[in-house]
Amino acid sequence: MNLALLLSVFVIATCGLVYELIAGALASYLLGDSVTQFSTIIGTYLFAMGIGSWLSRYIEKNLIAAFIRVELLVGLVGGSSAAILFLAFEQVTGFRILLYALVSLTGVLVGLEIPLLMRLLKEREEFRDFKDLVSQVFTFDYIGALLASLIFPLLLVPHLGLMRSAFLFGIINTLVALATIQLFQKHEPTASRLRIPAVLTTLFLGIGFASSEKLTSWAEGQAMPGRILLAKSTAYQRIVLTQEANDFRLFLNGNLQFSSIDEHRYHESLVHPAMGAAASRANVLILGGGDGLAAREVLKHPEVERITLVDLDPDMTSLFKKHEGLRGLNQDSLNHPKLKLINEDAFLWLKASRDLFDVIIIDFPDPSNFSLGKLYTLGFYETLRERLSPSGAAVIQSASPWMSRRAFWCIDETLRSAGLRTAPYHAHVPSFGEWGFILVSKAELDIKKISIPGGLKFLNDRVLLSLFSFPPDIDKLPTEVNRLNNQMLVRYFEEDWAQHVQ
Repeated sequence: MNLALLLSVFVIATCGLVYELIAGALASYLLGDSVTQFSTIIGTYLFAMGIGSWLSRYIEKNLIAAFIRVELLVGLVGGSSAAILFLAFEQVTGFRILLYALVSLTGVLVGLEIPLLMRLLKEREEFRDFKDLVSQVFTFDYIGALLASLIFPLLLVPHLGLMRSAFLFGIINTLVALATIQLFQKHEPTASRLRIPAVLTTLFLGIGFASSEKLTSWAEGQAMPGRILLAKSTAYQRIVLTQEANDFRLFLNGNLQFSSIDEHRYHESLVHPAMGAAASRANVLILGGGDGLAAREVLKHPEVERITLVDLDPDMTSLFKKHEGLRGLNQDSLNHPKLKLINEDAFLWLKASRDLFDVIIIDFPDPSNFSLGKLYTLGFYETLRERLSPSGAAVIQSASPWMSRRAFWCIDETLRSAGLRTAPYHAHVPSFGEWGFILVSKAELDIKKISIPGGLKFLNDRVLLSLFSFPPDIDKLPTEVNRLNNQMLVRYFEEDWAQHVQ
């Protein structure tokens, strides 16, 4: 019996941390991929756990029945919390209030668990020594937390997703309740009376687990136009592909990446100025760009001999290599014999590489969190300069100079500090608005000498020159350099976007 109770400590500790991680990840997914979301969610959750531990002192009678009820409530609230929040996001105006209310309630209930279990164990003869009791309980507690921290990124998110993971661990909590009922039914008559509620709660969560994919797709369908063709959680992101008439749209973690109607404006602007500014275009490196759309534009230059494309997520590149409609969109560029595909972390890969490239095209997501912000730091750009041939050119996707003006010019300042010559420019993409890019080289750039292919949908010589002109409301601002130890760019990005969406 004592071993069973100690195993319960291990199980509920694992469940408790999983709920915490799900809440933090879900807040980042729905409200913006930000370290602020994770930090405030975890802080609120831990504070609520403290409240729960304090409240446990007022439970004096029927400890077994109280523990069973707490387990059922933890399973019900924690297990269904992700589904509630996903479904409510587009429907509830006070979404943040609901989010923190659920996080707080789950935290209070989780905070009740360990104190109640410790009191149950203390009543056992084997645990009369309080030091022995505390050491064993917290050993199992911390081991459970370690397990949760490992399986969450490696197994739960890529294979089950947030909603299904929450339901699964809700079921685990109710199974702990059922096991406790079975264990104590002879000693505590009230425990047996909780068997039916425990079974019903388990069945409810089981139905939720089985319906999770449909619920997630329905919730995403409320926020995204068109019919969802594919929705998949990978080890790195949530990929959703939609179609409305002839418009394919790709969303990563809820953020629009492109619309097939106007993506040519973005990708022509990203690729061709750098290709035209380089003295040679034989050896091209693309960092990011797992959709193959930048590679499609690169292949419009017949003198290209080799393209190396480095993208972190193999599920992303596999989708755009195999899906018939997407292969048509990128003109099968990811299967082209000139292209070598590498699924690795671009930051680490570039530091390890010793090759020189004539053109480097950087198409990373916006610097909305610190893990992405490292790809825009001074150290990274110094490595970029080392990998760029003396007469080569590179281009960096640099977010919107309208929505995040300081962030855009921070990238420019950081590139200059890395010893690179810069030529910032911008283009209007209807799906996104005004979007920014920075052309860089080791040598002085003369934009009037940039040559681009004919027959493009958006760019021609006249339009190209106009992209390098900035009106006063998005023109250069003084900013700090983005370094790995300060991540000023992420702060600029978050603050600028917050002003526009208020």
